[in-house]
Amino acid sequence: MSDAPILPVSIARIGLHELRRSWGWILAIGIVLIVIGTAAIGRSRMATFSTVVVFGWLLIIGGAIQALHAFAMRAWGGFLVQLIGGLQALVVGFMMVAHPAAGALTLTILIAAGFMIGGMFRIAAGIALDLPHRGWVILNGLVTLALGVLIWRQWPISGLWVIGLFIGIDFIFTGWSLVMLAMVVKNPPRTAMR
Repeated sequence: MSDAPILPVSIARIGLHELRRSWGWILAIGIVLIVIGTAAIGRSRMATFSTVVVFGWLLIIGGAIQALHAFAMRAWGGFLVQLIGGLQALVVGFMMVAHPAAGALTLTILIAAGFMIGGMFRIAAGIALDLPHRGWVILNGLVTLALGVLIWRQWPISGLWVIGLFIGIDFIFTGWSLVMLAMVVKNPPRTAMR
């Protein structure tokens, strides 16, 4: 039996023909995401407010569905909890749509706190656990912690652009990964053909 790993080849074969047929669409979507991501970084304030408004509408829709579900299941013992959760999502959603700047400030401070806590956790885990290559875990924790501190120290100004910047960066990286996927499925390596 060969010592070569078969998992990547197996994964590459799953749906390879389907991906190859639509490589052009994958490439086009990747390029569009790169363009949108670049625009989001260039106009990070507008992208931040747009993201907050979309998130607010998602909360409104989700809250309305949850509240309606609570009334549909009135006999259930969790009616009140379900109703309060739905109403809370509705109120927060309406507040975010009505006041996107305040919503952006709130979300940004939560992002900063999440980065700081996550960074400290990664540093502690890297130090405490006997992990292979734990230096990378500690470095990741330090970078994440530093990002959280930088966002927090520039808050509330950072609340106007951080979300748009992060969305833009995510779109660019997702777009490039799709472009690379399209190139690979168009001309797959010989190992994927076996």
